[in-house]
Amino acid sequence: MSILENRNIIQQNIEVACLKTKRSPKDVNIVAVTKYVSNETTKEAVSAGVGHIGENRIEGLLEKKDFLSEMSVKWHFIGTLQTRKVKEIINHVDYIHSLDRLSLAKEIQKRADQTISCFIQVNVAEEDSKHGLAVKEVLTFVDKLKEYDRIKVVGLMTMAPFTENKEVVRNVFSTLKQLQMDIQKKELPHAPCQELSMGMSNDYVIAVEEGATFIRIGTDLVGKEF
Repeated sequence: MSILENRNIIQQNIEVACLKTKRSPKDVNIVAVTKYVSNETTKEAVSAGVGHIGENRIEGLLEKKDFLSEMSVKWHFIGTLQTRKVKEIINHVDYIHSLDRLSLAKEIQKRADQTISCFIQVNVAEEDSKHGLAVKEVLTFVDKLKEYDRIKVVGLMTMAPFTENKEVVRNVFSTLKQLQMDIQKKELPHAPCQELSMGMSNDYVIAVEEGATFIRIGTDLVGKEF
């Protein structure tokens, strides 16, 4: 199927999930994950109406951004960001999905020319293979970020375990949603925390049902080429 057809299927699934939970589909943004596809395929995704592109490689994001310079795109860095690499990417992105330590926050503050919208990465399931803060560490971390005026905590991000057990997946997403609401209640100017980045090709429907506002879709949308 074409990327447009894939996008329409994903959008239909979003609408069903939103209807089930009395949400508006307009609140859910599809981020096309383009690590494994070409510039041309990425352009096809944007032409199909996907306005958000996510890359976890710095060189991939910069290359695609240059290639699509005439198109309206929001750029998301969704991979682990090494502190020493911040200077290469920070002024070329709209969102960072992997803020998880003060050393990274300090470098963003130092290198950013403007306020950067950041998601705090939370390792809800506490998997050794994944980065991110433990749930119990997040509130303290958010409080410390008030010192950095170039960082705006727009939301939280997580990845669920890759499992067929839907209840395990749902619990991870619902835990992140509760944590987001706890932060919102504090009404912090530097951390409005209105967004949730969670859900990928295998679990985005559950993520939307549990409150996701950004879903990161690769295979089901653009497939793989290399």
